Amino acid sequence: MSKLKMKDGVEIYYKDWGQGQPILFCHGWPLSADMWEYQQMFFASRGFRIIAFDRRGHGRSDQPWTGYNYDTFANDVASIIEQLNHSEVVLVGFSTGGGEVTQATFKVFDLREAIETSL
Repeated sequence: MSKLKMKDGVEIYYKDWGQGQPILFCHGWPLSADMWEYQQMFFASRGFRIIAFDRRGHGRSDQPWTGYNYDTFANDVASIIEQLNHSEVVLVGFSTGGGEVTQATFKVFDLREAIETSL
């Protein structure tokens, strides 16, 4: 089973399939990476690299007592992207995963600077 260690020591389970442009899937509450099974198979069979993980407290990841907020979730997504060395990843989120993706986008890609520059 593949796991990545977050800065606070929590271990996050993840799947990493295929090669090519990476797509990172963030699941809804209270599901797991398995909710994306059909989408993962579809994209992996078409030349994409698929990464999906079980959010802390879900599925096969550690279940810590604290850290259940969007800031921590977004930090986990940023850490996963950093540890897997993906600077040009497509982020996909459903439900809670959508909020997680939105917040992580600002942490990972520094969109605030890009928006200020374009104004």
